[in-house]
Amino acid sequence: MFLINWFYDILNYLGLRHKNAKILFLGLNNAGKTTLLHVLRDNRVVQHMPTQHPTSEEIQMCGVTFRTFDLGGHKLVRSVWRNYFPCVDGVIFLVDSACPERFPEAHKELMALLTEDCLRTVPFAILGNKIDLPGAASEDELRNALGLCYTTGKGKPAARGRTTAGTNQGQVGKGEERPVEVFMCSVIRRMGYSEGFRWLSQYV
Repeated sequence: MFLINWFYDILNYLGLRHKNAKILFLGLNNAGKTTLLHVLRDNRVVQHMPTQHPTSEEIQMCGVTFRTFDLGGHKLVRSVWRNYFPCVDGVIFLVDSACPERFPEAHKELMALLTEDCLRTVPFAILGNKIDLPGAASEDELRNALGLCYTTGKGKPAARGRTTAGTNQGQVGKGEERPVEVFMCSVIRRMGYSEGFRWLSQYV
């Protein structure tokens, strides 16, 4: 009963209560996707092997269906990402903010996702994970590295004519039909990612 009440509360806190959403967890390997899924599902941090195959969690409690898909991030695994794109409600894209040498690779994969026609209107929450580690990039540094100079904004969307973001020659620019925003977080310390989920829930 404690676990049910805890999960009910966390869904309410994240803005996902009474919603059915298919959310993809994407990003390079070692960005923290599986760790985030375990924290959300079990409220605990566990050591695990890198995700080699796509995994799905569907949890039904108190009338809530919360589906997540952790598709892994190794180069070979990324080739199957597009198989999961149909009917997606939102994307959580994690980046290891303490590994700047992989920012160009993360930028390339993110831009490929943002130019997928079937994801054209799907909201993206970019989580800059591992801000607890020494040398982690700031939000401005991560934005610049990923080409996310213009994004939707972290407040509630306007009822009409909301500000959105999309791709423009490899960058995210103004005036397109896709909500995109950046949130810095530490999954291990349970910091920051809930703001990203709450923001995403406004668009799903």
